[in-house]
Amino acid sequence: MLKSVLVKDYMAKNLTTFTPEMDISEAIKYLNKHKISGAPVVNDRGQLVGMLSEQDCLQVALQSTYYEDWVGGEVSQYMTSPVKTVSDSASVVDLAEKFINSSYKRYPVLDEDGSLVGQISRSDVLRALDILW
Repeated sequence: MLKSVLVKDYMAKNLTTFTPEMDISEAIKYLNKHKISGAPVVNDRGQLVGMLSEQDCLQVALQSTYYEDWVGGEVSQYMTSPVKTVSDSASVVDLAEKFINSSYKRYPVLDEDGSLVGQISRSDVLRALDILW
C-alpha cells in the first residue's frame, strides 16, 4: 500500500526559482527574508540548470570574509550543477530511502518530459508517511 503514494501528491508546486544571471547577493537576501534554505535555478526556457542552497551561499560569505569585501557574482558561479532530481511518479517510500542515504534536504521534481514541476523535501516525505500511518 505505501509503495503507491507518489511524490507528485506531496511535493511543493509553487516554487521560488532563481536564474543563473541573478546577482548572488539578491538571492541570499531572498533566502534570508523568506526563511527558505534553497531554490532551483532555471534558465530562460524554464529548464532546471542548478540548485542554490544555503551551503552554496556560505561560499560567498567565506570568500567575502577572507577578502574583507563583498565578493558577489552571479548565482551560476555558486549553484550546484548538475542537479540530482526525482520523478513526480516516484514512490515517497523509495524517496525516503534516498533521503536516508544522502545529505540532501530537498530534491527538484521533474515530470516525464523533464520539466520542473515541483520540489520535495524531507519534511514533505515525513508528512506523507505520517498520513499513512
